[in-house]
Amino acid sequence: MLSDDICGRPYNKAAHRRGLLPLLNDRSEGSVEFKHQNISAVLKGLGEDWISGYKPAFNFQMTLVDAVARWLAMNPVWLGRHAAAPPPTGLAEAAPIWIGPPPTLSNQPPPQELEQMLHIARKFDVAARDERNRALGRAGEERVLAHERAVLTSLGRDDLANEVRWVSEEDGDGAGYDISSFTPEGASRLIEVKTTNGWERTPFHISRNELAVAEERRSEWSLVRLWNFSREPKAFELRPPLDAHVTLTATSFQAIFQ
Repeated sequence: MLSDDICGRPYNKAAHRRGLLPLLNDRSEGSVEFKHQNISAVLKGLGEDWISGYKPAFNFQMTLVDAVARWLAMNPVWLGRHAAAPPPTGLAEAAPIWIGPPPTLSNQPPPQELEQMLHIARKFDVAARDERNRALGRAGEERVLAHERAVLTSLGRDDLANEVRWVSEEDGDGAGYDISSFTPEGASRLIEVKTTNGWERTPFHISRNELAVAEERRSEWSLVRLWNFSREPKAFELRPPLDAHVTLTATSFQAIFQ
């Protein structure tokens, strides 16, 4: 059903529920529907899509999380997808991305719900999974590249739009940012892109080098967080210092002989 939902194919939730009843010790349809809502909540915590008609319901058992995680591990093609349609290319086809406010204390979900989501994300290291998904990361960068060019073009700055560069693609990783763009006034914008199919609070990885460049070039550098990517990409921007927006946690250490 989720695959059909993402691809815009018709499906029947009620018929699906009724088909499951004989396999589930004759549970009620309401019980099966609530379990689907639990699955939506688990998928949300794992930084994945869920069926919008099954609103996430929390306080589920961790055995359900393990079951969903096992299914995802056994279906790498599902995790390997990045978008229902290829990202737009070319100035004429590109459309700006919806840019909203970043997550804050004032717009966070209820504490119990948030803690359950973050617990799942930590346990299964969702940030590392997204970081390893090169197809997802590349598609996100390409989408932001098109966005930057489209915005500048719409403001009559074709000259600047033509100078926007996909640095990580042209020069390789290591610059500490992925895209070199401009403000409408011509000032430099250095953009690091982090992409997820999940919700806006899905954790992400950031390298030591990216943090160093963010500190060295505070006035130019920004992080664009793309989320809900496989459906309708949305984004927000974070500007240095990053620890004003997020908690930075060391996930590995370098060992040097004394």
